Amino acid sequence: MEHESHLTDVRFDRFDLPAPILQGIEDAGFSRCTPIQAETLPLALAGEDVAGQAQTGTGKTAAFLIAAFNHLLRHPAPEVKVRPRRDTGRPPAAPRAIVLAPTRELAVQIHRDAEVLGRHTGFRLGLAFGGTGYESQRRALEAGVDVLIGTPGRIIDYFKQGVFHLKAIQVMVLDEADRMFDLGFIKDIRYLLRRMPPPDQRLNMLFSATLSLRVTELAYEHMNNPKQVVIEPEQVTADRVTERVYYPAMEEKIPLLLGLLRGLGQGRVLVFVNTKRAAEDIGAYLRGNGYEGAVLSGDVPQKKRLALLKRFTEGEVSILVATDVAARGLHIPAVSHVINFDLPQDPEDYVHRIGRTGRAGASGEAISFACEEYAFSLPDIEAYIGHKIPTERVTPELLVEPRPPVREPRRRGRGRGGPPRGERRGPPRRGRRSA
Repeated sequence: MEHESHLTDVRFDRFDLPAPILQGIEDAGFSRCTPIQAETLPLALAGEDVAGQAQTGTGKTAAFLIAAFNHLLRHPAPEVKVRPRRDTGRPPAAPRAIVLAPTRELAVQIHRDAEVLGRHTGFRLGLAFGGTGYESQRRALEAGVDVLIGTPGRIIDYFKQGVFHLKAIQVMVLDEADRMFDLGFIKDIRYLLRRMPPPDQRLNMLFSATLSLRVTELAYEHMNNPKQVVIEPEQVTADRVTERVYYPAMEEKIPLLLGLLRGLGQGRVLVFVNTKRAAEDIGAYLRGNGYEGAVLSGDVPQKKRLALLKRFTEGEVSILVATDVAARGLHIPAVSHVINFDLPQDPEDYVHRIGRTGRAGASGEAISFACEEYAFSLPDIEAYIGHKIPTERVTPELLVEPRPPVREPRRRGRGRGGPPRGERRGPPRRGRRSA
C-alpha cells in the first residue's frame, strides 16, 4: 500500500512503458513514483546509464527492475555464437540481464519483487546464492533464464563451470555497491563485468547508499558515462521515527525488554544486539517468558535464515533478534519498533538499524538501551545524527521479573558436561564475541 507522504506526483502510467510492465506495476499496487524512481526512470528508459544514491526502502528495486524489463522488451536478444558444453553437448545458457546483490537475503527479495513486476513479460527469472540449493539452482540456470539475480560468489562458481555465459548481457544492475566493498566482493564484481559485452553495448545501473569515491570510480570504469542521481534524505534519521533512550543497569536490561514488549501490542519488533551470545540469551528469555521470537546471527545456516525471515515477514513470528552482521541487506516490511538492546559502537550502524522502521512513509519507534557497557557510544551517535535522543526513565512499572530462560535443544555437538537438552540456565553473561 502506498503512503502518500513519500511519493511524488509522477505517475508510472505517464512513462512510455509496454503493457506487460504496466500490468505488473498495477499488480504490485503502485501508481505514483518515489523520488528515486521519478529521477532515474526517465534516464534509464531513454537508455542512459544511472548511478543512483538512495537508502534501502526508497523504491530503487522497482526502479531498476522496471527499467531492465523495458530494455529487454524493446531490444531483441543478441545473437551470440558459443561452443557447446562438453558435458551436455548443449550451448550454455545465455542470460540477458544480471542483477548483482551483496547478500543472499537481498537477492531473494529482488527475485520476489521481479516475480510480481515481471509476471506478464514472459521473462524467465533465475536465482543464484550461496549456502543452500546448489544443484536445484544449477539445474534452473542450465534450463535457461533471461534475468539472473544473485550474489557474486555463487554466480562466478556456475559461470566457471560453463553453466551460462555472459556474452548476451544487455542489462547490468549492481545493487548496494557500497556494501559490495564492505563485504570484499569488488574483485568478483570486476571479474564478472569484464566478461560481459562492453559498457556501451548494455544498459548499466548502479545503486548505493553513498556515492563514495570508490563507488564512483567503479561506476565510471565499468559503465557508459553514467548520470548521477542523488536522493538525499531530509535528515540522517527518518522524520517518522520516534526515538528514545533508557539507561538501565545491566541486570535491568532483560526485565526492561520484557516490560516494553508487554506494552507494544501487536507490533512487529526488531531487536538488535552486538554479539551472537547476546542474541541467543535474549531468544532463550523470550521462549521462557511466552514470546515467539526468532534469532538471527551470523552462523545460522542459510536454509534456517530464510525460513526465519519468512516467518517474521509473514507475521507468524512478531519478534526478530539479530546482530548487525546477520541483518545487513535485509528488506523487512512493516517493522513497527526497533529496539537497540545493545547500542552499536558505530554511529552509522545506529542509523542503519533504526532505518528498518518508519519506511516508505510509515511511522515507527526506535528504543535504545544505554547500559554501562555500551553507553559510551551514545555521544558519538548523537553527534552523527545531529540531535539529542530524548531520555526516558526506567521506572519500576516498566520492569517485568523474568521467568527463567529456555534454551533451544542442541541436536549435535553438545560437549561433555553440558546441561541436558532444553534445560534452563541462569541469567545471561555479557560477552564480546563477534557475530
